[in-house]
Amino acid sequence: MTILLAGLTALGPLATDIYVASLPQIGQAFGASTASVQITITGYLAGFAFGQILYGPLSDKFGRRPVMLAGFALYLAATAACIFSTSVGMLIAARVGQALGAAGPIILTRAIVRDLYEGARAARQYAVMSMIMGITPIGAPILGGFLQSWFDWRASFFVMAFAGATLGTCVLLLLPETNKRKQAEPISFAGVFGSFAIVARNRAYLSYLGMQACSYNGLFGFVSASSIVLQGSYGLTPVQFGFVFACCSCSYVAGAFIGARLVSRRGLEGMIGLGVAFLCAGGVAQILGVVAFPHAIAAVVVPDMVYFMGVGFLLPNTIAAALTPFPERAGAASSLMGFAQMTSGAIVGTITGAALGSGALPLAVVTSCAGVGAFSIFHLTKGARAGVMTKSGNMPH
Repeated sequence: MTILLAGLTALGPLATDIYVASLPQIGQAFGASTASVQITITGYLAGFAFGQILYGPLSDKFGRRPVMLAGFALYLAATAACIFSTSVGMLIAARVGQALGAAGPIILTRAIVRDLYEGARAARQYAVMSMIMGITPIGAPILGGFLQSWFDWRASFFVMAFAGATLGTCVLLLLPETNKRKQAEPISFAGVFGSFAIVARNRAYLSYLGMQACSYNGLFGFVSASSIVLQGSYGLTPVQFGFVFACCSCSYVAGAFIGARLVSRRGLEGMIGLGVAFLCAGGVAQILGVVAFPHAIAAVVVPDMVYFMGVGFLLPNTIAAALTPFPERAGAASSLMGFAQMTSGAIVGTITGAALGSGALPLAVVTSCAGVGAFSIFHLTKGARAGVMTKSGNMPH
């Protein structure tokens, strides 16, 4: 069960990252602009955001297993449409459908862990799942780079289809129904969105959500723009780009790993403060480096590694802190959080793609704005967060 649940969490990051090395080739194949090709990423993020809203309430009513299998069916059909796309518009539409299907495993594995485990056992399950989610972006771009070099851009989508078919089969054969308390009453949009409204009125929650959104904006700005910038402007091959992308992913994993060991001493607020400091430092260093050394690839990559480590410090702790005020609405708070993260990332990714030209400056502007934004929110909203940190017993030492 642990292996299966961990594998399910890897599907979303795999579908996001494995084909980014092929973005320039996709544009050439369809005669499409850079901005149009970027929408294959931002459209995926938007579909993933809306999917997170849907799966939780549906699984509470109909059960985890049938809803997850429906998600896999949608994912596989949409992935097939990606493979046989004849235009960039068709590929964008198929990517949105793919994201709507892939959102199911991420949301429902969290619900399944809640159904099966509690306390320390549940925490260990979440830790394994988080580790897999962090490791997948390390290997996926490298594999995608080799696939692009050996075959063409469609090869990455064949791998996505194989992974989805394998995991879907495992769910069909091995995963029992874990929801023993299915809702008897019909699903109500008023009830679901009423819970979202209560969550959104909490000032502390909004401050954590703002910091998370800023961190995701810089993260997905890099995901959407780095392939075009590093291969087009700096001349990296697809394989070389995959290794650079993996270095940034390693920085995220390192940040999460180190943060897990420091949080007992520094507290949630202390780790969040450290995270926003790294985000700000990476963003400012990147824009200064790109302006001062426009032809140095290290001016782009090294600051992004600093930024990614800051994301590793920030995200786990802001999630824990944001859910503290909502013991009865943790699901609604988590869903709204995921929706906001992915939506803001999709918007920023679209803007970044539209602004890309012959250099790295648009990427650097996005990274610096995201880092400075998270740093500013942290320092301007301390009063709003004070009650939450006192209640959770995680004030910094």
